[in-house]
Amino acid sequence: MAASGSFAAMRSVPYRLQFASYVLAMMADNIEHVISYWVVFQKFHSPTLGGFAVLSHWLPFLLFSVAVGGLADRFDPRRIIQCGMLLFIAASAGWGFFFLTDTIQMWHAMLLLVIHGCAGVLWQTPNQLLLYDLVGPADLPSAVRLNAMARYLGILVGPAVGGIIMLTLGPSHGIIFNTLFYLPMLLWLFWAPVRDKSVAVRRFAVRGLADIVLTIRAIGTQPVLSAMTWIAGLTSFMIGNAYHAQMPGFAGDLGHGDPGVSYSVLLAADAAGAVLAAIALESWGRLKGTPRTAILLAMLWSIALLGFALVPVYPVAIALLFFAGFFELSFNTMAQALVQLNAPHDIRGRVVGLYNMAGLGMRAFSGVTVGVSGAAIGIHWSLGLSAAMLLALLCLLYGRGARKPSPA
Repeated sequence: MAASGSFAAMRSVPYRLQFASYVLAMMADNIEHVISYWVVFQKFHSPTLGGFAVLSHWLPFLLFSVAVGGLADRFDPRRIIQCGMLLFIAASAGWGFFFLTDTIQMWHAMLLLVIHGCAGVLWQTPNQLLLYDLVGPADLPSAVRLNAMARYLGILVGPAVGGIIMLTLGPSHGIIFNTLFYLPMLLWLFWAPVRDKSVAVRRFAVRGLADIVLTIRAIGTQPVLSAMTWIAGLTSFMIGNAYHAQMPGFAGDLGHGDPGVSYSVLLAADAAGAVLAAIALESWGRLKGTPRTAILLAMLWSIALLGFALVPVYPVAIALLFFAGFFELSFNTMAQALVQLNAPHDIRGRVVGLYNMAGLGMRAFSGVTVGVSGAAIGIHWSLGLSAAMLLALLCLLYGRGARKPSPA
């Protein structure tokens, strides 16, 4: 996976438009979380609903990623992304209606959370395929890294913008106003470049669960694809982003549990590390993408989180979270680019969907490995043990799954 120059994907005007609209849509996604979670918590004070919010966000990726990838193989991915944007708009508008009329019930909230989760599935896998169509294989690693940076920019900016919107417009009108941030992506896709029809000469029917089995068999003979899918599944299942939900507990143990600048810095540390990773990797452009390198970066991520779980010193914890974000973006974007570049053309959508099923869908279970077990043995022990087990599994994967790396 040779470098093609610093910020190579940005040379493409269509990619620049995609990048800008992606940042806005990701920001809107996080604004909706900020406003809806706050109002629902004030209304119901239900930990069960909070747990359902996590499951409804990630389970659709587990259940439908491969099927949506199959749809993107068969149909225009731009239209599938637009369907996702419409569902996002419907979810935000739905929250706004129920907040304005003060008629929100538990089942209303659960339905809107499911709609939001399904919108994410219709967005992410087809959008990854769209990157390939926009920049081609040479600049794809750059496009993947920059899009990951766009995601983290949305995560960083979204909560702040959401807070400002709530203060100025109120939660009801604010979440309706939030629908406007999805429009640039929705509208731009009408003029986005069309994929090269020659790269997908065979179009298979979408067959649900059978697609998952067939795709697993297809990548089983390809070491790069299987190793990168394993790395996505293992990291998501064992840790994922479950430690984010436990951050109030970690902050309290570190002596910074009260809301304020210190707590906000703790929350933003790994996102800031990820943004810097994207900038550094794009500027340097010499880190060669291979399965071994991706696994090593994932091992460094697990070591950083293991250290974070054990360290009692606040400044050191900040530094470790920063490095965790740096390594997480590095191995995730490298793995994703390797999957796209090595996937067979006629089933690229299904292969990317399987990767997303492992990398995003498995996050639904990280709430058990880190969260539920944390209630029994403490969050420091649960995260530390999960990180240690992940490190051992990655060492095994490094020794067995990447013996014959095939540089892209």
